[in-house]
Amino acid sequence: MQLTVVIPTYNEAENLPKLVSALFRLPIPDLCLLVVDDNSPDGTGQMAETLALEHPGRLQVVHRASKQGLGRAYLQGFQMALANGAEAIAQMDADFSHPPEKLVELLAALECCDVVLGSRYVAGGSVDERWPKWRKWLSAFGNFYARTILKLRVRDATGGFRMWRRAALEGMPLDRVRSNGYAFQVEIAYLAHHLGYTTQEIPIYFADRRWGQSKMSLRIQLEAAIRVWQMLIEYRDLTANLRP
Repeated sequence: MQLTVVIPTYNEAENLPKLVSALFRLPIPDLCLLVVDDNSPDGTGQMAETLALEHPGRLQVVHRASKQGLGRAYLQGFQMALANGAEAIAQMDADFSHPPEKLVELLAALECCDVVLGSRYVAGGSVDERWPKWRKWLSAFGNFYARTILKLRVRDATGGFRMWRRAALEGMPLDRVRSNGYAFQVEIAYLAHHLGYTTQEIPIYFADRRWGQSKMSLRIQLEAAIRVWQMLIEYRDLTANLRP
């Protein structure tokens, strides 16, 4: 399957060249990258354009006028990847918290399901041992909170390292997705679950970012806590029968 990896960026000038190099070294034919940059003040957008010139036809850059959020970046990236004919679409962070080499395993698993998740919370998965206890607790609790309320079967509902079949994204009402922070990951996981798409989880080691600063904030965490309850109401009309 032709794979396009969607990578939202904001102030990732240190990480992006290293990540692009790592991704294009993978044994994945026809791999394409789509960088969605939110007008990063550190020059990430310009760096992405330079990299696009080095990889003609394989790296595309979307420049947005301002910082519009993770959810909007992914939705725009998904739409462009589909319009460009991608058969599989992956989503990942630019900070090396998601191991690039695992894309090979995710792509192989996608042959047998609709969506594959790089999971911290299945056997063999883990998070950075340098994380303080409060951060590990917050991550685990946030995931448990979302899974319990939405009755999700996946173990890692909040992770952002995923790969989708084209038909799965086409069959989801992405125009109804309102989450724009990390709750976006929960919302599209819930949509996939609600519509009956098959899911597989692949264990990953979730590393702390190597360069730059985390984008997580209290506002983003509060949005996620509230949005979970709103999803239950907003998607009551959806059933697996709506799947194409």
